Amino acid sequence: MTTTASTIEIPGYRAGTWTIDPAHSEVAFSVRHLMISKVKGKFERFTATFVTAENPLDSTVTASAEVASVTTNEPTRDAHLRTGDFFEAETYPTIDFVSTGVRVENGDFKVDGELTMHGVTKSVTFDFDFGGFGGDPYGNYKGGATAKTVINREEFGLHYNAALETGGVLLGDQVTITLELQAQLEQ
Repeated sequence: MTTTASTIEIPGYRAGTWTIDPAHSEVAFSVRHLMISKVKGKFERFTATFVTAENPLDSTVTASAEVASVTTNEPTRDAHLRTGDFFEAETYPTIDFVSTGVRVENGDFKVDGELTMHGVTKSVTFDFDFGGFGGDPYGNYKGGATAKTVINREEFGLHYNAALETGGVLLGDQVTITLELQAQLEQ
């Protein structure tokens, strides 16, 4: 069920332009490794702008992460992720997201958009959970949220893998992207 704009009330919500606070935000991912555990990583450099409209369902998001800033806390693996086996950072320096719509489904916010990675653009939907809104000690108005989606890395041209002697493969195809977001309303 999709909710109409007239029924949406978000405590503390304000229309305006918001910029991401990178010191209080994170762009992270996880992928199955050796078929027994997950490897987690993040991008250390990213930007995002949210334009919240009077009607929250008319709001927009644009975001970008620098591929060269990928880290999994293992320098050799990080260097490998930047090569042609994976992200090909020199050819495709950013991962970009542009929203195409905001909706409420069964009481949950969904942000639909186009994700571009490794030269491939695909439609994705982020489940969006508002943390809330409020002022900080410096007079700034902030908003917080968590957004999550799952993509298939193969669909974005990230095909590297290796068969394991014990069966299975080195890496899973499903990648969970988790965004911990804090943004500031521009004055």
